[in-house]
Amino acid sequence: MSAPAAVAAQPGAAPPDARALEVLRRHGDHTSGFLAFNDETSHFFVDGLEGFVAYRTAGRRHAIQLCGPFGPPEERGALLDGFGAWARAGGRRVTAVQLTRDDAPAYAARGFAVNQLGSSYSVELDGFGLRGTRFMKLRNKLKRAKRLGVTVHELDGGELGSPAVERELEAVDAAWLRGKGRIARELTFMVGERAGRGAPHRRVAVARHAGRIVCYVTYSPCFGSRPGWLYDLTRRRPDSPPGTVELVFATMVERLRDEGCRWLHLGFTPFTAIAPENELPGAASPLVGRFVRFLGEHGGALYPARDQEKFKLKWAPQVVEPEYVAFEGRPSVGAVFQLMRVTRAI
Repeated sequence: MSAPAAVAAQPGAAPPDARALEVLRRHGDHTSGFLAFNDETSHFFVDGLEGFVAYRTAGRRHAIQLCGPFGPPEERGALLDGFGAWARAGGRRVTAVQLTRDDAPAYAARGFAVNQLGSSYSVELDGFGLRGTRFMKLRNKLKRAKRLGVTVHELDGGELGSPAVERELEAVDAAWLRGKGRIARELTFMVGERAGRGAPHRRVAVARHAGRIVCYVTYSPCFGSRPGWLYDLTRRRPDSPPGTVELVFATMVERLRDEGCRWLHLGFTPFTAIAPENELPGAASPLVGRFVRFLGEHGGALYPARDQEKFKLKWAPQVVEPEYVAFEGRPSVGAVFQLMRVTRAI
């Protein structure tokens, strides 16, 4: 039997993008699931099944999957098998990233090497506040940003479509990237994006200082058992006042909570909260485990994981969950290299 192809919607069905978005709404029980709707990410469908697999090809021999299959629980095994058959037919090996603890056993059962890659963080907004001594420094930082004249508001539809606002946001992007150094590149695939096909569904909050936008944050919708928003893409000018990002965060927390939103998800950070008890017995690669721990301790130049973790922990997230990477067969240098290329880590 030939391998299934990555198919578009059938005649009379919804277009592929609309179909994928509806699957995410119905079955996207992953806090970073909306990243599957990024512009350059493809969607693998199997005829007769509702769900899809999100992926990007890498080089000639690899396919990088984002999250587990999206679809009804009873379909996910078939979606994974179909995607694996399609990849093998094209001479590609699958590497999957940002798998949840519930996703991971299905990959281990199919012979993948599965290791914890990092953790995701979530804040339950019901009852959340910044009272108490543990938040004293944070409250002082917010007060200082306000005294310096920083203001925060969410862009409305008219502002998001304004060429003048777009130029300001692009200027923030450019200043942020320059501040990272000459060889810095903007990461992709496992982080959100401001534009693209998902833009109509995101929210954008901006901070202004001295008459210009100095920082913005995008929020992507989250579905499933903990619906809410993903605090996603953060960009700020290096010369923005201290506390600017925190003020955006705190202002939007209040707004979301007032709207009745229960969860604000802070997203995935690689190489953090790694723990032996999170590994799947018999499935973890010792080599990958050592590599992940090494990057967690010494990989700050490659990715500022500790800085991100510190920022997320200051908000006292109630939920910290492991996320996994899975390599088909034995992990290889080529698979790691292509994963880093797809994410633009190198």
